[in-house]
Amino acid sequence: MSSVIRQIPLDTATRHHAHDYHQVVIGLQGQAEFEIEGLGGAISALSGCIVPANHVHYYAGTGDNRQLILDLPTRSAALTGPQRELARLFDAPRFFTLDDPLKRYMAFLLLELEHSTPDAHQGDRLAATLLGCLHARLARETPASPPRLDMVRLERFIETHLAHRLSVADLARVACLSEAHFRHCFRQQTGLSPWQYVRRRRLEAARRLLDDTHLSLTEIAELTGFSSQSALSRACRESYGQPPSRLRQTTLTSH
Repeated sequence: MSSVIRQIPLDTATRHHAHDYHQVVIGLQGQAEFEIEGLGGAISALSGCIVPANHVHYYAGTGDNRQLILDLPTRSAALTGPQRELARLFDAPRFFTLDDPLKRYMAFLLLELEHSTPDAHQGDRLAATLLGCLHARLARETPASPPRLDMVRLERFIETHLAHRLSVADLARVACLSEAHFRHCFRQQTGLSPWQYVRRRRLEAARRLLDDTHLSLTEIAELTGFSSQSALSRACRESYGQPPSRLRQTTLTSH
C-alpha cells in the first residue's frame, strides 16, 4: 500500500479516532489542536505532529485552517526496505517545527503535488525525503523527561473527593499542569489514564465498605462517586465478576 499526501482543513468541532497507519500532520494555514494519547499541543503554519498508528487522537481546527497530511501505511515503501529506519519516527507521538531547509522542501513538495502528473509512487517518494529529514533532526533531540507527579498529594485529593464528580481538569489543577500534559505524565507514571485510576480507587473504596459496613448499596454508591446503585453493580461485575450483593455475601461467609 502506498503513502498518500493530501491537503485538507480540519473540522472546528473536536473529533477523535485511531487508524492502523501512521500519520504526519503539518500546518499550512491557521491553527489546529491535537491530543495524541494524552500528549497535547497546537500546530500552526509549518509546524506539525507525528501520530503513530493505533494511537487515539483528538483534533480540531481553528477558523480558516489547512493542513498537509501524510498517511503512511506501516508496509509502505517510505517505511520499509532502505527506509525501514524511518519507522523509528513513530515510536511515540511528537510535535515539531520545520527549520528553514525543511520549509523550502515543503514549498517544493507543494509545487510538485500541484504541477506534476501523479503516479502510484509519488507519495512514497516525496514522503521518504520528508521523513528522512525529520528523522535526522528529531533523532538529535532528547525528549524532555515528564515531571514526576506527587502521587501522595493526588491520592489524598482523590480520597477526599471520592464522593463527588472528579474531572481530569480537577486533578491537573492539583498537579499544576495543563490537562493535556497531566494526562501524558499520568499515563507515563502509572500506566493508566486518570479516568481508569479514579475508577479503580472508587471500586476499592466500595469493596472496603461492602466488607466492613452494613451500609446499603445505594449509600455505598453515593459515598464512592458512582452515579447510582446500578452503576456500582455494573462496575463490580466488570472488575470482580460478581455483583456487590454477592461480594458481600462471600465476605460474610468467609468470616
